[in-house]
Formats: sequence, C-alpha cells, structure tokens
Amino acid sequence: MEERDLTKMTVTKLREEAKKYTSIQGAHAMKKEELIKAIADARGEVVELKKKPKKKKKKVVSISEIKHQIKELRLKKEETRKAHDKKAIDRLRKKIKKLKRYSRKFAEEKAIATEKPEAPVATPSGGEKA
Repeated sequence: MEERDLTKMTVTKLREEAKKYTSIQGAHAMKKEELIKAIADARGEVVELKKKPKKKKKKVVSISEIKHQIKELRLKKEETRKAHDKKAIDRLRKKIKKLKRYSRKFAEEKAIATEKPEAPVATPSGGEKA
C-alpha cells in the first residue's frame, strides 16, 4: 500500500490498519493525518502530508456598508428585470437576502457588545417579617 492508498482510506479502516503494527499506540484517539503518518512511520516510509489551507477571516464591515451593497444590488435587480433574466434575478435576490441576514446578525452582536450589565439589586438582609 502506498501513501495515496492511505489517504483514500476512511479513519475506521486506518485504525484497523494501525492495529496490525504494535509500535502504534493510541490509534483510537488519532486524527486521519496522524494515523497516516504513524502507519507510514511504522512501515519505514517517508510521508509528506499536505496541510489544509487556513480559513480566511471575514472582513469586518459596518452596517452602513452592507446597506449600501443591498441598495446597489436592488438597482441591478431592477435592471435585470427589464432584461427578463430570471436566473440573474434569483441570484441577486438571494444575495440581497444573505446581506440582510448578515446585517441583522451584525446589529445584534453590536447591541450585545454595547449593552451594559445591570447593577446587582441589593436585597434586604435578615428574614421575612410576617
């Protein structure tokens, strides 16, 4: 079996393969990349694993910029309506809907961040009087 074959295998099959080698311990807690490397090391093969690219962070945008984008998309939508392009209209509608959701979520997060915690209410000490 080559490295390509190992990368195509599922994690459960890789764990079964790892059980065949006594030098590999803790295979049940390993991730797929770790299992591939451990099996290759047990065989004496050299493995170069490709790292996954890091996820891009979303650009922080203000609500006013989002609303400006929505207005531009609405204008484009009206232009495409005149051209009778239903697919393009549908795409624009979905983009507008997505931006509206994003603006609402952004506003909620901003409101929560600026909200001041309430001061604790003083309770009278002692027992209740009847």
